[in-house]
Amino acid sequence: MIAYIIGTVAEVGENKIILENNHMGYNIFVPSTMLGSQLRMGDEVKVYTYLNVKEDAMQLYGFLSKDDLEVFQLLLGVNGIGPKGALGILSGLTADELRFAVLADDAVTISKAPGIGKKTAQKLILELKDKLNLQDAFEQKLANQAVAGPGQSGLLDARGEAVEALTALGYSGADALRAVKLVDITEDMDVEVILKLALKAL
Repeated sequence: MIAYIIGTVAEVGENKIILENNHMGYNIFVPSTMLGSQLRMGDEVKVYTYLNVKEDAMQLYGFLSKDDLEVFQLLLGVNGIGPKGALGILSGLTADELRFAVLADDAVTISKAPGIGKKTAQKLILELKDKLNLQDAFEQKLANQAVAGPGQSGLLDARGEAVEALTALGYSGADALRAVKLVDITEDMDVEVILKLALKAL
């Protein structure tokens, strides 16, 4: 119904903001990571929104990127996770971290998010794994980090190529991703070095 709102941050609360647009103030629940460092009073921002309609209320949930909104909606599709739970997950993990945690069967990382226990994390992995793709996850992370500069992009490319090489050798995507994540990658490493260290981890 409301795809996004461009406005001025009029108030910042504990887990929400009031965004003023055309003399109207929109009460929007946001991840805690958006507060303070990313959003301050007086900032003019574009907030992508999701309208949650309940019997007794209509609530807006907002995000600074379309990717975060899409991941939020993906989480809502998991049985037992409502808007508050999904917002809690995205307060503890970025969209990229969540995707890679799901693909790597990393329930421990997901369960670090506020209000998410290990059982819920395992269920989340089970329900979302088929909806995510390793290559897409790398491409999305690359897009999200495009502003971080060429060094970061180069590292991401090398990491992605190492995962692809391991899957070509017969390892599962989850095992390959887990092994590459264990490697402490620096800018001077090429794919071959990352691959050798990842194979040691396996």
